[in-house]
Amino acid sequence: MLITFHSKGSNDITMFGDIAQQLIHMMGFCETVPGAIREEDIAQALKNLKDDINKAKQENKQSGITADSTIETNPLDADLDDDEFEPEISLSVRAMPLITLLESAVNEKSYVMWE
Repeated sequence: MLITFHSKGSNDITMFGDIAQQLIHMMGFCETVPGAIREEDIAQALKNLKDDINKAKQENKQSGITADSTIETNPLDADLDDDEFEPEISLSVRAMPLITLLESAVNEKSYVMWE
């Protein structure tokens, strides 16, 4: 499943459903699709998302997980070529387009919808 976020004054953003729903939850909203955030709630949703991402980063630091440690190869896949290796992409990186869309919505005094 894919989820697309829409807002006036910003390009649409499409994400895989599981990641998008996780980010929607981090903003403090129900993961129901379709959904929307009213103009007056955008700033709080943005703050919630940034706070949760920063909290996750801190938890990863405390547990010893670094950006480099997520890019290790699996010893069972030692015969894979470099072009076949796919590093794990952190949630904070995946959230950047949505954060940009929310910041744009705050500036434009607009709503955000997803479907």
